[in-house]
Amino acid sequence: MYRTMYLIRRFEERCAQAYGQGKINGFCHLYIGQEAVAVGVTEALRPTDYLLTAYRDHGYALTRGADPGMLMAELFGRGTGYSKGKGGSMHIYDIEHYVLGGYGIVGGQIPLAAGTAFASRYRNEDRVTVCFFGEAAANQGSFHETLNMASKWKLPVIFLCENNRYGMGTAMERVSAVPAVHKRGGAYQMRGELVDGRDVLAVFEVAKDCAAHCRAGKGPVLLEADTYRYRGHSMSDAATYRSKKEVEEERKADPIPKLRAWALAAKVAADADFDALEAEVKSIVDEAVRFADASPEPAVEEVWTDHLVEPGERDVPPRERVRGVKVAWPTHPSGQELKVTWELEPAGRAAEGEESPEMRKLS
Repeated sequence: MYRTMYLIRRFEERCAQAYGQGKINGFCHLYIGQEAVAVGVTEALRPTDYLLTAYRDHGYALTRGADPGMLMAELFGRGTGYSKGKGGSMHIYDIEHYVLGGYGIVGGQIPLAAGTAFASRYRNEDRVTVCFFGEAAANQGSFHETLNMASKWKLPVIFLCENNRYGMGTAMERVSAVPAVHKRGGAYQMRGELVDGRDVLAVFEVAKDCAAHCRAGKGPVLLEADTYRYRGHSMSDAATYRSKKEVEEERKADPIPKLRAWALAAKVAADADFDALEAEVKSIVDEAVRFADASPEPAVEEVWTDHLVEPGERDVPPRERVRGVKVAWPTHPSGQELKVTWELEPAGRAAEGEESPEMRKLS
């Protein structure tokens, strides 16, 4: 866990440097400070569970084992990137590792997560979807519509709100009647949980329990991780809406040194172990930047490709295209030979006036 969090931190710091050098263009949203959420959740899942997220998306692919060089090349707009440089920072997509995208529309990934969860249940797969989104997306109409549908059909999906307290530059409590996002689950008879998003071990335990809840057919979960981003909303945000003192105070709960201190106190690792690991990660990130720098820009003709999949056209996995390695590519049944094995419209109703445990908790 420490290695992956440290990898994300160093990768993001080099992204900030590259952005300042003009190597990354457009929007770039960094995950610095929130690493414990992605890492804790991914460690609690199976490698074939789906991940969807918003535009602050580089770290999720790294938790699943994405190639750092190809990821950096995508941010640089180079042809060796995961999407040939056409997606860029906000649209990281790694099908090989079941990372189904970063999305630039606030809350746009939430309905799609219900779709993948529906597909998993329709195909009788023992698979969970995790949908990451920021707290500001919880005020979007798509959030409420999707939670209602997911609860009605008991879809195996964890809606994970990473509450870093600011929707761009606006504090959550200024714009929300119910700032505690996890409490909104009660409105849909959905389990709601709150976790310290800067404690990777706590995130791991809660996420593991939530995933078991979904796999058991008990329906979706609304999980809120209390976290904090140390940089602005994006690289163009000076973050003048919060004080330097506030940021310094929040840095005391940085999840990376927190895990290191825990490991040292528990005597499960020594300082020398961490020093060696950090040197290894630094080398990996340095090589990722070198690879991206040396990679060619896409040919002009590429603007006309990859719009539609032609009949019979073979998928070419990105790492096979760039690195020349054979990869295990996900396959799925067509769906035509499958049948729905659960009741989409349950005939029974709760007794008049009867409240679910979630509703009682909310009230």
